[in-house]
Amino acid sequence: MSSLRPFCLTAWLAAPALAALLSLSPVSQSRAQAQAAQATPAPSANPSSSQTTVAATHPSAEQRGITARAIDKVKQVAKSAGDIFSRVPCLSPKGGSKTMGSLPHVAGKLVAGKPVVIVAFGSSSTAGYGASSPDFNYPNRLAAQLRRHYPGANITVINAGVGGEDAPEMMKRLQTQVIDVHPDLVIWQVGTNAVLRNLDPGDTAKLVEDGISRIQAADEADIVLVDPQYSPAVNQRKESAGRMVKLLGKVAELRHVGIFPRFEVMRDWHENQSIPVESFVIADGLHMNDWGYACFAQLLGDDIIRSVGQIKIGVNVPADVRTYRPM
Repeated sequence: MSSLRPFCLTAWLAAPALAALLSLSPVSQSRAQAQAAQATPAPSANPSSSQTTVAATHPSAEQRGITARAIDKVKQVAKSAGDIFSRVPCLSPKGGSKTMGSLPHVAGKLVAGKPVVIVAFGSSSTAGYGASSPDFNYPNRLAAQLRRHYPGANITVINAGVGGEDAPEMMKRLQTQVIDVHPDLVIWQVGTNAVLRNLDPGDTAKLVEDGISRIQAADEADIVLVDPQYSPAVNQRKESAGRMVKLLGKVAELRHVGIFPRFEVMRDWHENQSIPVESFVIADGLHMNDWGYACFAQLLGDDIIRSVGQIKIGVNVPADVRTYRPM
């Protein structure tokens, strides 16, 4: 995604709140008391000295206030996570859907009871800019969904998103952050920043194809591409965005990998499901909000689960069969 910072001033507030809460936990207080006791001279006969020592080991009114605010923030975040889809339901695009293609490596690992490693590779919408806390970025939401569906499986989802990057920058870290991890599935979100920078979509597609070749040569990882998002900032460059979407689809077809057509899915939210753009995009007109990330992760997770299920029952769906293929 773009290197623009979102205008959502409340983003990431949950993490400091949790840190504040943890810093005031009984364990931390006990350690602080022990350190204070070691640093304090032996009590004297002076009563006022004893009172001062006791007071130093109890949290002040200000500290108790910080604790209460931290607890309230945690409760607020938890409530938001619980009712995010009750505000706007997350529905598949109208007209039904097809599978994104086979994920044989992931399916084989799950059937064998082996750990599964997924790398979410991309830019700021993978990192989670626009989400109110890290819990609401799409890799974390996807991990939670897959773990619920496969409760006995050891599933790790690594967030390798870096804001502001596109294919040229991502290729520089492809080896260390993707190939060297030996993932079972790579979800590669790419193309938006190239559109915003007026880069040639053909050059981006060529780099992505080269990256897929490198991943396939190194490992038997399944690969799913994620194309740009449908949002006002991207739609201002409609022609470039359209070319990017089509070329990434062609690359997926040529390299026999899956693709999740995020642009078409998000356009369906607005044009067919009548969801206002501001319901899934933040004020910068580019990055998704909590609901947008959550629904994106939900639909992507549904496709992964369907694809794995087909492999488990012996149905090998060609990778050139696209999810929600409207193009």
